[in-house]
Amino acid sequence: MMSNQKYFKGTKNLPVDKFFEKVLFDKKFGYYSSKIPFGSSGDFLTAPLISTLFSEIIGIWLITAWKTLGEPKNFNIVELGPGDGSLSKILLEVFQKFPKFNSATNIFLHEKSDFLIKQQKKNINSSKVKWIKNYSSIKKGPIIFFGNEYFDAIPIKQFSRKGNSLLEKYYKLNNNNKINEIYKKTSIKNISQIKKFKVLRSLKFIEFPKLGLDEMSKIIKKINKLKGGILLIDYGYLTPINKNTLQSVIKHKKNNLLKNLGNADITSLVNFKLLNEYFIKKKLKVKKIVTQKFFLEKMGIIERADILSKKMNFSEQSNLYLRLKRILGAKLMGNLFKVIFAYKFKKNNFVGFK
Repeated sequence: MMSNQKYFKGTKNLPVDKFFEKVLFDKKFGYYSSKIPFGSSGDFLTAPLISTLFSEIIGIWLITAWKTLGEPKNFNIVELGPGDGSLSKILLEVFQKFPKFNSATNIFLHEKSDFLIKQQKKNINSSKVKWIKNYSSIKKGPIIFFGNEYFDAIPIKQFSRKGNSLLEKYYKLNNNNKINEIYKKTSIKNISQIKKFKVLRSLKFIEFPKLGLDEMSKIIKKINKLKGGILLIDYGYLTPINKNTLQSVIKHKKNNLLKNLGNADITSLVNFKLLNEYFIKKKLKVKKIVTQKFFLEKMGIIERADILSKKMNFSEQSNLYLRLKRILGAKLMGNLFKVIFAYKFKKNNFVGFK
């Protein structure tokens, strides 16, 4: 078994978010820096890999957003955490069918992992696409940020309330290379940040996406400056829950959270009520949060499937509708995944939410 010491260099213990940030994103031995996690030969499947219809619908939604924004001559799309590039590859195909929109559009992929950038570049061959590590190069025209299963992969902090004290969960390496959970009194800064959110006040066990909200604040600065918005699709909940939602997956099966470190995917459920409250605090407008099923059906995914199926033989049709069921099924991804859109613009007729 590989030593866990590499995660604790120079320290005896780490808060949950810093620990999993090392496990997932360390440039040398992080999960996203050393293996391709997506697809049937990887550890999990995302909606763009299940059905190209998902990506087509996102493409159509982006075109409608451009229209709402007044058909600007300079329009920026930023995909956050683009996986293997499958979604953007389909977007490029969709956009070519709309020449006026296509010539106005710049596409940026925001990716933390150099290893995944190499995979994305194999998948996408287009001069329209630029890879970026920050948003400083985007200077003109409205901007739409989009992330599918992006926010859930950003490590979270965890806290427990004991009486009047707020204790933060840490991982500690003991002498025989085992990792234990410990709780320590947290900082005044963390307490004051958490107190700001109504949605967290009554919880005994708190998950707080500090790193995720730090990332959002950079995005919101750009939205405030250029106008536009951010569309996030992720699995998560609307009613606050008093439980640990961290989960690990390897080869499409559940994995013990502290086993196979660096070889398994680790995510948490997204607290959409918290995101909603955060965006409002930052003076963005927010559309009503809907399920993935609601959003995709509103955007016409079933009608699109029906049109495509007319040119297919029976086994192709079966495959098409089976894949559609996976992304729309109420007990599958359809209701578990939610869609949130926060924006800064005077018009609010962005489609898919009512």
